[in-house]
Amino acid sequence: MTRHEIRQTVFSLLYMNGFYEDSQLDGQLDLYFKADHEGEYSDEDEQYIREKLRNIVSKTEEIDGFIDESAKGWKISRLNKVDLCILRLAVYEMLYDDGVPYKVAINEAIDIAKQYGGEDSPAFINGILGKIASWKGLLD
Repeated sequence: MTRHEIRQTVFSLLYMNGFYEDSQLDGQLDLYFKADHEGEYSDEDEQYIREKLRNIVSKTEEIDGFIDESAKGWKISRLNKVDLCILRLAVYEMLYDDGVPYKVAINEAIDIAKQYGGEDSPAFINGILGKIASWKGLLD
């Protein structure tokens, strides 16, 4: 699978996780990979997805703080859940995943927003991620 396809899977599973307690994550992942999508992912891809999702979930509070700080006038609780999941994934990749350049994280987030978000999602997400990149000194 391509990194883009894997990223879309992580986004989908992150969204799904919003309907469960974090303690149920491993069980839900087992159901996803063993029952619903058996044989669809290589062992390496499955492990990468599981690890990335666990890492994002473990840092959600910190990630949400960055999002909340940069989304002036918007509280996390008011954000569209699709946009919030896209932002969480992108902020994680920008700040904690050394294997993903921040520009790639932003571009991928915008692409996912175009596919799954609302009409204003790509611009909104680009704005939030641009602010975070600026604050964190990521801009070239």
